[in-house]
Amino acid sequence: MSIVIEPLVNEPAVRVENTIRVLVLADLHLGIEWDIHNNSGIVIPSQSDKGLTRVLQYIDTIKPDRVVLLGDIKHNIPWISWQEREEIPYFLDKISQKASVDIVPGNHDGDMEQLINLMPDPSHITLRPVKGFVLDNVGYFHGHTWPALELLSCKHILMAHNHPTIRFTDTLGHSSAEPAWIRTSMDHQPLEEHYRIDKIQMQWSDPEVIIIPAFCELCGGAAFNESFHEDLLGPVFSSKAINLDKGEAYLLDGTRLGTLNELRKINRHDR
Repeated sequence: MSIVIEPLVNEPAVRVENTIRVLVLADLHLGIEWDIHNNSGIVIPSQSDKGLTRVLQYIDTIKPDRVVLLGDIKHNIPWISWQEREEIPYFLDKISQKASVDIVPGNHDGDMEQLINLMPDPSHITLRPVKGFVLDNVGYFHGHTWPALELLSCKHILMAHNHPTIRFTDTLGHSSAEPAWIRTSMDHQPLEEHYRIDKIQMQWSDPEVIIIPAFCELCGGAAFNESFHEDLLGPVFSSKAINLDKGEAYLLDGTRLGTLNELRKINRHDR
């Protein structure tokens, strides 16, 4: 059976199917409202219940065997806010009642184990290594670290962290950014330099890399059509292990916009 990776239409979530069916979400940033209020004084009602309703609808629609949360489930660092302490165990509990949950910790998730232990029944939650893991022949990591070596033998790797968007700018200079999926590949040479072994030992499979848009609607993102390797976060970007120019951008409704290099040329032409 070939691996199917299919984004949900108009949603920042993806179905991955091989021998099992997996729902993947990234960058939930639960508790961001407390941080916005604490730092700017702007009061935004908690969006946690709204987000939970959406996730439960995804689960009811595609009926996954597992749910993978690909990092930054919580927002505040280095502490846990009162909002996170109240909302995240409840959020995870409701999801795990419908499907087992795998959490890949992101850079905001240093205290995630403490929050999991506040759940009534954490037995259906698995906290994975920070460098990611392989599930059903697909690799998953957040993106703020180098991936675990085993991921590089997969044909597909899903990552997050940079909250990819595409910025649209009109002739008057007005702009808006839309969440986007980025599908690209990796360059094995920077990876070989980091892991200090050749591509044969590494069982290099030339994986497709899919960069997932943020589930959180309040956390902003990086405009990939205006970004270069040095503008993006994580060692796979700073090392140029991600083939950025050839990356193809898709909106949440499935519209293919072209490669990032083509989109940058359009931006330069418009200016």
